[in-house]
Amino acid sequence: MSPKEIRYTPRNLKDLLTEMKDTSELMVDLAYSAMVYDDEDIAEEVIRLEGKMDTLDYHMKIAAMLSTRRVEEAEEMSGVLQVARASENIANAAGDIAQIVVRNVGIPMELKLAMREAEETISRATVSEDSKLAGMNLEDIELDTEAGMWIIAIRRNDEWIYDPNHATRIRPDDVLFARGHDEGVPLFIELVTNRKYVPRTMEHERFLIDLERAVDIIVEMKNMGELSVGLGYSAVLFDNEDIAHEVKALESEMDSMKHELQHWVLETAKHVPDVNILRGLLQLANSAEAISDAAYTIADTVLRDIDLHPIITIAVRESDEVITKLVVQDCSPIVEKNFGQLKMETETGVHVMAIKREDKWVYRPNKRTIVKAGDILIARGSRTGEEALFEMCACLLDKNES
Repeated sequence: MSPKEIRYTPRNLKDLLTEMKDTSELMVDLAYSAMVYDDEDIAEEVIRLEGKMDTLDYHMKIAAMLSTRRVEEAEEMSGVLQVARASENIANAAGDIAQIVVRNVGIPMELKLAMREAEETISRATVSEDSKLAGMNLEDIELDTEAGMWIIAIRRNDEWIYDPNHATRIRPDDVLFARGHDEGVPLFIELVTNRKYVPRTMEHERFLIDLERAVDIIVEMKNMGELSVGLGYSAVLFDNEDIAHEVKALESEMDSMKHELQHWVLETAKHVPDVNILRGLLQLANSAEAISDAAYTIADTVLRDIDLHPIITIAVRESDEVITKLVVQDCSPIVEKNFGQLKMETETGVHVMAIKREDKWVYRPNKRTIVKAGDILIARGSRTGEEALFEMCACLLDKNES
């Protein structure tokens, strides 16, 4: 097949960068969905989107070259191109994950089950006739604040709707694929099916100790890769070197985890009759590391002594998944409560990636992490979720006055 010819059409740089960010993140979500549910249709869509990213990258480079005249402008534009390249690399990593499904590369069932319990998991459910969601559009449902889940794809008969928007209407028998915090899965399933959630159990052979360790590492690498990307964009949005350095540290830790994974896969290979079922683990590790490397490429724009072009921060702020920063006031009702009590992810649909407390950072806060007055929360989610987060954290006095 001959390479597809790309014809240049004038495009706005900001819109291009926003679309590249949104598309690359959607591809990662879809790729993991395809892998967890053995869905070749979703995997093929990821590969199609990879072609779209190539086109966006081409237009981005041409537009960048046409927009500069002076050295100072070219230096600023180099940062824009660096972020665009990182988005392209994230998309390529997602494409590699999708190829695991298309090529039927082995993935142990243990990993597919474990992926459903990752920090941000993928779930699917079929809309029942008596579901209250049937006939509603996504804007009215506000699933992110109802269940802490975000619809990333819909299968309707033999057709697919990828990256649905607020106007997308849900119909009975639609199969919804959603991403979000694992605590939101029961709420999501019950809303969609109008049935009580019953955790799925699957009979399978007892874990081999070595395989169990390899699976744990892969899940952790997935979590860390997604955290790295979120923090990378946070570093750019808030021009924060502390966060950028943390992304660099995470990238180094991912390298070590990849080497550890290779050891455990080789140990496991001695106990399995067909080593092909382990090939996917190695490919997933490579992809997770590539995503982390791309996140560092984004954060590196902050660490270099070059002014960031304002297009970068505008594009990050206007993307589908927004990143927000909030200072917890003394009078906020969330002070001295832990995340387990607040259920912030399921109540607002916003995922808190990091907390800055005085001069220290707390990354990936867990259920036991207590919120203190003066904490700075760095979070990501939808715009509706951002508003819900501000409402949750607002001082009661302020609420009465408003």
